[in-house]
Amino acid sequence: MNDRYDAGAAGYGADQYELVGYDEFGQPVYRQVQAQQTQQQSYDPYAQQHQQGYGYDPYATGGQQQPPAYDYDAGQQQPAAPYGYDPYASGPHQDGRPQGAAHDPYGQAPARVAEQTGRQTAHIPQQAGPAAGEQDTDREQADREYHTEQFAFVEEPDDNSEDVIDWLKFTENRTERREEARRRARSRIVALVVVLALAAAGGVGYLWYAGKLPGLSSDDSATGTATAAGAQKRDVIVVHLHDTKGDGTATALLVDNTTTKRGTTVLLPNSLALTSDDGTTTTLAKSVEDDGSDGTRDALDAVLGTDIQGTWRLDTPYLQNLVDLVGTIDVDTNADVPDPAAKNKGEAPLVNKGRDQTLSGKMAVAYATYRAPGESRNAQLERFGQVMQGVLRKMSSDPGAATTTIQTLAQILDPSLTDKDLGTFLARLSDLAKGGDYRTDLLPVQSDGTLSAQTGAGIVRNVLGGTAKSPDKDAAVSVFVQNATGVEDNTEKARVVLLNGGFTFLEGGTAGARSTSKVVYADAADKTNATEVAKTLGLPESSVAQGRISASADVAVVLGQDYEPASG
Repeated sequence: MNDRYDAGAAGYGADQYELVGYDEFGQPVYRQVQAQQTQQQSYDPYAQQHQQGYGYDPYATGGQQQPPAYDYDAGQQQPAAPYGYDPYASGPHQDGRPQGAAHDPYGQAPARVAEQTGRQTAHIPQQAGPAAGEQDTDREQADREYHTEQFAFVEEPDDNSEDVIDWLKFTENRTERREEARRRARSRIVALVVVLALAAAGGVGYLWYAGKLPGLSSDDSATGTATAAGAQKRDVIVVHLHDTKGDGTATALLVDNTTTKRGTTVLLPNSLALTSDDGTTTTLAKSVEDDGSDGTRDALDAVLGTDIQGTWRLDTPYLQNLVDLVGTIDVDTNADVPDPAAKNKGEAPLVNKGRDQTLSGKMAVAYATYRAPGESRNAQLERFGQVMQGVLRKMSSDPGAATTTIQTLAQILDPSLTDKDLGTFLARLSDLAKGGDYRTDLLPVQSDGTLSAQTGAGIVRNVLGGTAKSPDKDAAVSVFVQNATGVEDNTEKARVVLLNGGFTFLEGGTAGARSTSKVVYADAADKTNATEVAKTLGLPESSVAQGRISASADVAVVLGQDYEPASG
């Protein structure tokens, strides 16, 4: 077998070869070039100096300088680099050979290749591009191989493109509808949760107000366990404040719940409907005036279902002395109270409006009995409740000391209530008031003086442990009142007078001013009642007449400008 490197195997001949390409089998093709004499120089492995020739001795002390290489792309010679193998070179080898030329590590010379081999010329890397004629030939061949109809889909839309667009739009719309449905569902859920939360809060609030909430109502004991309202033990005393100068009364119940260790002052409006000893309907104010202590206590027990142990009549002079005995009291006043002894209207008020106002005995009485023009009786009643709670906070919690205070007042008490009993009772309430376990509540009463199951059940059942049982409103004479005096406050004054007189009040609003009043009855049997209504309102008997009544009442009254309401 012939060796392609035989021509130069015997040594470094006169002829030199350079790589010109590769044949169709991947074998290198060389051609003969004129040998050039190179200058030997010492070998420096770091300076990358090499021997001339294709073989090199890595241990040689010198080497020949490589002649300039020929650049086939640019068509000119380039400065020669020292011959050697550079594994990191990115361009043509330093020996002038193109990159990719075969490298013989043993220094054997390549075989001479005759140009008459007849093999196909191999492609030479990095050689210049084809000539202009060859480019035209290649372009014509490309035109023959590719035709425009092969790219028709770029210019002409496919028949299915519209269907694809419609499908994408349908998918997008369906997705948006689903998202919108989810958003609406979330909004409905949030709204439902809010409504349920509000309903729950309202229910809890109602249960708290009605005293039905376990663990928070006044029926619960100090240990947190709930006890039935009827099974709780309570001590109750009724207090009647008599204004010796204003000729009016204010009534309250002092309640000591020994089971729950809580105290309460229950304010009773004067319009509260009661049943008198003879079975007729009356009011609390009229009962205090006509029936006295025993009759009023029995009437209250019947209406409220309570068991009142005693009655404490507290006239205003005794209230003044009581406040002075316990020292001044602190009250959050809600009005400026003028001095009753003041001679001029422009003088400074006796009691100033504000928080933590310190009141002496005289100031306490003035505040407890004060009712501003246009105010209802309940406003004055609530001020009396503030003074009573202020007194309890300053009263001694020691039963002996509290009893001494009561004895010092030198009151004549109800026979059923002794000084010791009253002193001991007030000492217990004082201890609750100082500890924050005391409150004041106003008993809600309807316009006709009766108690409704909704408004009065919470206090009557939970605080008093009783059952509301108002007298039948049909037993009292109902009076329909229309105000034609031109003064709005006259309606309230007439209501108080009629309720105190034992009548049922029905408000008829206001009408155009008229000079005289009129009292009308429809049934002849009600003439006596109409005459009594006129006397109660201070109207002349000549104002009573029979006529037609539009309202469902026994007697109808039209108040004229001749109506003069009673003071107080």
